[in-house]
Amino acid sequence: MKTNYSVIPELLKKDPEMARRMVSAFVAQKKSLLIDRVFHPATTNEMKLIYFRLTPLCNLRCVMCGQRGDKGVLKGSFAAEEAKKVVPLEDYKRLVDEIKVNKPIAYLWGGEPFMYPDLLPLVDYMMDSGITVSVNTNGTFLEKHAERIVASKWHSLFVSLDGFEETNDRIRGAGSYKKVLAGIEAINREKARQGTHYPYLGIVTTVSNLNYKDLYALSEATRDFKLAWHIYNLGTYTNDDIIRRHHERMEGEFGIDIACLPGYATGYNEGIDSQELYDILQRIHSTDFGHPIITVPALKPEKIDIYYNKLEVPVRTHCSVPWTQANIDYNGNVHFCADYNDYPLGNIREKPFFEIYNGERARKYRLALRKSKDGIFPGCVRCYQNMLCGRRVKGF
Repeated sequence: MKTNYSVIPELLKKDPEMARRMVSAFVAQKKSLLIDRVFHPATTNEMKLIYFRLTPLCNLRCVMCGQRGDKGVLKGSFAAEEAKKVVPLEDYKRLVDEIKVNKPIAYLWGGEPFMYPDLLPLVDYMMDSGITVSVNTNGTFLEKHAERIVASKWHSLFVSLDGFEETNDRIRGAGSYKKVLAGIEAINREKARQGTHYPYLGIVTTVSNLNYKDLYALSEATRDFKLAWHIYNLGTYTNDDIIRRHHERMEGEFGIDIACLPGYATGYNEGIDSQELYDILQRIHSTDFGHPIITVPALKPEKIDIYYNKLEVPVRTHCSVPWTQANIDYNGNVHFCADYNDYPLGNIREKPFFEIYNGERARKYRLALRKSKDGIFPGCVRCYQNMLCGRRVKGF
């Protein structure tokens, strides 16, 4: 299975500057894993990737989503109340002015980022400041904004799509597949009309027991999408025992409760025929669809059964995220973990970012993570960021 690095050779041909930025981020991540967390574990000078969860709102209800899905923690009136707390554009501009010296990659997501009222001017400001911008979207708003997105030369779009039409709509909502395709077609049409290769367009597919049999059909459908990549995310899953152990650790170490992790105890990992999924992924990876196929995490195919059916077994250890990345929540709280925001380090509306990033709470978190068994907390065992940034376990 191929990793994120597989996009670099093709990118070098089309866009050497973008390739250089991505390589710089990969090198910083590797340095943080091998050097920073070992030799100066409490603080870091690296900050190459910063996530912005811009809003808790979303127009879809994807069943496996830890925010808005079956067991999600951001639904109904609670999400509506939380949406009143979103950071205004002027505060984000002040943050951008602080971090632009690091020239990080900014990854904008949600909820659905297009439901943040000032998304377009925020992206413009980031790009004018020399920041590389990627936007993760469910794709349903792309058709409406295609002309502006392409004219502004957004760097990249990550579009969520989980299957061919019937499968995708069962997971994400009726009519969502056609809306996404209309958005992709509009982006490609504008790119051709305006004579640009921006934004790079990629699909992200979350694998579950609802769609794994349909993955090859989706891959076939993407031949005409003019993609820069297709990522198969094997999914963030957990169970009651992991939740219990994570709760005990967080309460004992930091005196906090946990709210986010239970949203991923969905059961959508159960009943996957690992041999059948192995065969499907092998077939996908051995077929040329005109763009790189990436699996997160990249595993030896025979280990797929362990990934889905033995959730307590680590496949990545020694998470490096706190030494090279940060996440800004919709309310301005800074934390290290994109999906588990139970331990805020501080708030950008109250303190300068770098005071928070290497502040007392950040140092405490890094040191606690470093001394943990395998360099991860119990709930990190299938965390998406750890799958990207952890150390690959031998044999996997």
